[in-house]
Amino acid sequence: MDVDEFGIIFFSSDEIVSLLYKDPSLDLRNFKVKDASRFNNSVAELFADMPVLDQYRQTALNVTEFDNNNQANWFMPDEYKTLDIVEYILSLCKTDAELQRVGNELLLFQERGLFDLLRFLKYFIDTLRKNKIVWGVGRGSSVASYVLYLLGVHKIDSMYYDLDIAEFLK
Repeated sequence: MDVDEFGIIFFSSDEIVSLLYKDPSLDLRNFKVKDASRFNNSVAELFADMPVLDQYRQTALNVTEFDNNNQANWFMPDEYKTLDIVEYILSLCKTDAELQRVGNELLLFQERGLFDLLRFLKYFIDTLRKNKIVWGVGRGSSVASYVLYLLGVHKIDSMYYDLDIAEFLK
């Protein structure tokens, strides 16, 4: 197994065969293979009832272009893609101090182009709640964000504990 500079995992055909020996029910459609032709030709020649492997192709994009393309294609319903996330988060504030903190954080999120991320997190948390899936209390520097607390990503009130947003958005 190898990982390219974009974080895409790919295997050799020999590694795929070894995985199949360990688990013959393995769904091969989820794997990218460096050279799939040998395996795919064998499947075709033997008329085997098996899916063909997906050929790994190195992209011509640089890491920045790859990242920008992926950030432009969030997998979420259109209602979340068009949500005015600033208005929504500000509507969750109950005090002037909360409005001040959220305003400062939202400026930092905006500077980094992370509003789509906030929209996705809103969708993600709504999906977890709808399906009654339990998630953690909070972890790492993300608990320094009051915006993420309001969205329900974690349950740590960063204002109560006087956590600095700079710990999260460095």
